[in-house]
Amino acid sequence: MLVASMGAAVPGLSACGFQLRQPPRLAFASIHLQGFAPHSPLAAELRRQLMQQVRLLDSPAQADVVLEALEDRRDRSVVASTSAAQVRDLQLRVALRFRAFTPTGRELIPRNELLAKRELSYTETAALAKAFEEAELFHDMQIDIAAQVMRRLATVVV
Repeated sequence: MLVASMGAAVPGLSACGFQLRQPPRLAFASIHLQGFAPHSPLAAELRRQLMQQVRLLDSPAQADVVLEALEDRRDRSVVASTSAAQVRDLQLRVALRFRAFTPTGRELIPRNELLAKRELSYTETAALAKAFEEAELFHDMQIDIAAQVMRRLATVVV
């Protein structure tokens, strides 16, 4: 009975204007990324999201937009420890400072900084599991920051 009523509700959602969130539409055809570290996980996530809409070019002179990373940083710091100096809580941070401009030098997005932080409780007895959780949190923060960059790029008019 519940399955049948849920099936009936789905067409109703589309009639009310409900729509899944779509990635922001970019108003340019090509982009060049520069300033990122050679194996930056954040740059890889940005490339993945950008490739769905625009061409990624190796030459900034031929791109419509140049996205320059001024700082691409991942940090991990101890927030709390026990009296025996064992780590209890960590804070994970991903930061990106960037700007966007045309190959001719016209500024499209001025210097901008995005920061994502997550807290992680830690225990020595579950070190391997916590390492996997940390990697997952870093990955989620990278996706969040890349999505924020995409939203800012969607405002660019070349």
